[in-house]
Amino acid sequence: MTFRLNRTDCVGLARPALDAHTLGLTSLAQLLGECGRRCVLADSDACMCLNAPDVPENLDGISRWIMAQGITVLGLSYRLDPQDGARIAALLAQGLKIRRLLKDQGGPIRAVFFAGLPKTCDLIRQQVKEVTATFEGDETAAETLVRLGVDPAIIPTDLKTSVRYDEDRMAFGRDLIRKGEYMALRPIDRSGYPDFGTRQDTLVARLTHGRQHGLPPLMRAHVGPFLADRKDAVRLFLAWTRALAASGHLDVLSIGASQLTQSNFGESWEGKPNGGGVPLNTPEEFEAVANAASPMLVRTYAGTRDIPALARMYEEKINITWHALSLWWFCRVDDRGPYSLRENLQQHCEALRYIASTGKPFEPNVSHHFAFRGGDDVTGVVAAVLAARTAKALGIRHFVLQVMLNTPRATWGVQDLAKARATLALVHELEDSDFRVILQPRGGLDYFSASPEKAKAQLAAVTALMDDIEPHDLGSPQVIHVVSYSEGYALADPSVVDESIKITRHALNEYRRLRQEGDIDDMTRHPEVTLRTAELLAETRTVLRAIEATIREPYTAEGLYQAFAMGFLTAPYLWECRNELAKAVQWQTRLIRGSVKVVDSGGLPVPSAERMAQVQRT
Repeated sequence: MTFRLNRTDCVGLARPALDAHTLGLTSLAQLLGECGRRCVLADSDACMCLNAPDVPENLDGISRWIMAQGITVLGLSYRLDPQDGARIAALLAQGLKIRRLLKDQGGPIRAVFFAGLPKTCDLIRQQVKEVTATFEGDETAAETLVRLGVDPAIIPTDLKTSVRYDEDRMAFGRDLIRKGEYMALRPIDRSGYPDFGTRQDTLVARLTHGRQHGLPPLMRAHVGPFLADRKDAVRLFLAWTRALAASGHLDVLSIGASQLTQSNFGESWEGKPNGGGVPLNTPEEFEAVANAASPMLVRTYAGTRDIPALARMYEEKINITWHALSLWWFCRVDDRGPYSLRENLQQHCEALRYIASTGKPFEPNVSHHFAFRGGDDVTGVVAAVLAARTAKALGIRHFVLQVMLNTPRATWGVQDLAKARATLALVHELEDSDFRVILQPRGGLDYFSASPEKAKAQLAAVTALMDDIEPHDLGSPQVIHVVSYSEGYALADPSVVDESIKITRHALNEYRRLRQEGDIDDMTRHPEVTLRTAELLAETRTVLRAIEATIREPYTAEGLYQAFAMGFLTAPYLWECRNELAKAVQWQTRLIRGSVKVVDSGGLPVPSAERMAQVQRT
């Protein structure tokens, strides 16, 4: 990279109005600001012009924006269709030349950058020579700044420290993958307890055996091929299941069921689109999977309709090892199910009562869904605690706490640690002889690169992050949800799943060895993590106290509805039910130093006490 970003430069960041993705641009603007480099975000008029930069009046608008703001470096973002993205970038480059705005023409623009999907970036590298560099979105903060031409010497010390943690983990991951020693790992023998691999086997029994014998965490992976012919897809999935059972690396098979399996189980699917996932549609097919999976434990998605009835079928046919429900989600709120928000919560609470009667654990999939829709970090922690308190109130005895890291993708590792530790601390407060917490971290849904080698290194790096949540507890985490390294570019077949598990296990072993030998930083008392954890704990307690003071029965279906509808939880990027949830979408959030915070109109953080006072007034 020969381009150097100077103190006199002004970086203009823009996107076509067609593309609503803004989080990455605001994050980049903040990173540049912390390095003392001026940055401006395009206003709505400039974004509208970028929809069609070949139209003369739109090109006039773009030129006016560039000249009025004194922009010398232009950054374009587009995360929708790759062909459209490449076309818009080419038209913009041509327009800049037509208006003689490029530096070699005597104009102000010294460099042009593009951020978008991997395929779009490939097309632009091939077709648009005016673009200086591209960004696919899986870069760390340090990689981003260096590629933009920022001199490492001007990065603030505290920013370097935070970024260095992420860089060090990626260096660890790259080294681990380069050596390739993980490929020699053999499966773990977990067969030393009576019900192992039988229809009476349980998650708690397997965890207890593992703890008694010092075994590594259980490995869970999500698997589900989709083919146009439903029966062919089911046959392929059964073959994959038998292969995974035979190889012995996977402990918990998570059935990646299709959308129609969740929403229209047992019905005729004639003429209905299905999307990805294995299309199981009879109890017998689920039972066949369980039979093929032994000795693995088996779990699957909750339904989006008749949720308690489907939970009963899972118990009967696959001895589901734990149930997962999304409470506020997978209904009309996100256009994933037929129920209203109230109906969905009522169905989920009824299902929880049934799950409690079976003694099976419960996993809430809630926090990351708020994050997907722009929710702040405090909302993510609050949602997890509300789910835990509701589960305990309804009789659940074992609570599987899923922590999705890297969400949003621009989150810094130190912020992930703080969120995870704050959530764990608050949920652990509920523990007693009748309620136990099982930690299950995982990598983010959109974290992994489309480059296989980089994605493998990222998998090792996020495993290190998982271990730093409770770095001196060899029994934590108890379960790891292994997101296969191919997540960013292809469906994971058994060979990819097994290799991903080997990477995860070896990374965990090596990272612990390096910590013990003093070759990596001990994150136990990292000052920024400690400070942010304390802040999150205080802010979350403020929100929880306000909920309990305002809502008569907060840990019920109606109470959970009110917590969302009254604005205690934030979801500014929610697309559906915005009128019903106007008080939740009213909040503005912003990425600040790798965390997501509620901000005022000036972009300054709003303390939870101030926000709660506003919620309670309205």
